[in-house]
Amino acid sequence: MKRPVAVIIVACVYLLVGVGGFIVHFPELTAGHRDAIAIELTEFLAVVGGTGLLLRQNWARWLALAWIVFHVALSFTDPISKLGVHLVFCILIAWALFRPATASWFRPAPES
Repeated sequence: MKRPVAVIIVACVYLLVGVGGFIVHFPELTAGHRDAIAIELTEFLAVVGGTGLLLRQNWARWLALAWIVFHVALSFTDPISKLGVHLVFCILIAWALFRPATASWFRPAPES
């Protein structure tokens, strides 16, 4: 069974966001900002999730969903437009990773 295009897209987005975010926020880490370690940890988790998705790891679907749900929760203190964007991404990611065609790709192949 071929890797679903939706999985490739979501995984690539997570890898880009994780690596890009790590690079963008790295100066904050070196400057000793209070939240820098937590921010870099979330970027690292995005990279782990994206890599896990490409490697067909079922736990990576749940990590990817938890990651975006976390961002939705953080957005409750931001303007409604940012919350809306995160919520739309959350719905799209959940749909892409948990619809039946994609979910079956993450199931282990039957042993013969």
